[in-house]
Amino acid sequence: MGTHPVNLFIRFLLEMSALFVMGLWGWHRRDDGLRILVALAVPLIAAALWGTFAVPHDPSRSGSAPIPVPGILRLALECGFFGFAIWALSDLRFARLAAIFGAVVTLAMALNHFTRAKGYGDGWTRGRSTVPQDRG
Repeated sequence: MGTHPVNLFIRFLLEMSALFVMGLWGWHRRDDGLRILVALAVPLIAAALWGTFAVPHDPSRSGSAPIPVPGILRLALECGFFGFAIWALSDLRFARLAAIFGAVVTLAMALNHFTRAKGYGDGWTRGRSTVPQDRG
């Protein structure tokens, strides 16, 4: 993910939304005394996995990675994380919301990839654009 503050804020909102949905899904899985445990455990496990496995020197994480993994594995983790939240919404009978959330996640990830691939991003946080200039 890029380090532009807007990218980081959108990512934060999507992550918190996904964790909330996971907890809501866990709450609705049980009708007994374990309801609270499941509602807390599911998002906590997801958050632990999310925070533990990271790409080394990821600028959006202050460069630290408790367990460094290649980018493709991190991408798979992110797809699984958000995919589970989308599936959970659907399982809770919020199909339209699941589709909207899935579209927003996909769009955010695609825009992030585009801005990083084109060289936009880090310079914006210092008050200037790093947009390549046409010298033609």
